[in-house]
Amino acid sequence: MIDARGYSCPMPVVMVQKEVKAHAPQTLEVLVDDPCAVENITRFANNNGYTASARPDGGDAFALTLERKA
Repeated sequence: MIDARGYSCPMPVVMVQKEVKAHAPQTLEVLVDDPCAVENITRFANNNGYTASARPDGGDAFALTLERKA
């Protein structure tokens, strides 16, 4: 899990990129509180072999789930 709350873009995307490059997880949970980060992480996921889904996680936060495509 990556907790990127409190960071503005591009840091949440950079954090996800590092995790994907280092560990290539099957599933990755990411917490953000910036709507721009939701869009950018979703775009990154789709361009790098993952699907992304986002859901509200209380207040201004969002929880994203990235899953590696089969």
